[in-house]
Amino acid sequence: MTSADELRAAATTLRALATTASTASRDKPTSRWHFKTRDSRSGYLYSANPDGPGMRLTPEGMHPRHGQYAATMDPTLGLALADWLDTAAHHYECGIRAADDVFRDDPDGRDAFLTTGPGAPSPQALAVARQINGSQQ
Repeated sequence: MTSADELRAAATTLRALATTASTASRDKPTSRWHFKTRDSRSGYLYSANPDGPGMRLTPEGMHPRHGQYAATMDPTLGLALADWLDTAAHHYECGIRAADDVFRDDPDGRDAFLTTGPGAPSPQALAVARQINGSQQ
């Protein structure tokens, strides 16, 4: 699997998860989440519904630090991260095409450009993709 494949696979997985999470039961949209503290030790994760009242997403209370994090990582952010991963894959593929033209007679230069040079895939995007894909490299 190439780096671009890894990035695109993660984008596809994340987009599917975010899309699924953006709709609750009875097809209520839940793309924006927020956390409401009940007391210093717990609170609830809620969806914001643009068409009416939101709904509580967690039947049991969550610790505020976990709930605030979960609310920040709502489906809207998941979709934005999926787009970022797709863009990183596209940039890497553009780098491959450029390297094929520029380093036509220099395979070592091409390899260096694509592994450690400006044509290399984003290490941050690959780290995110590998977490989503459940792989290590």
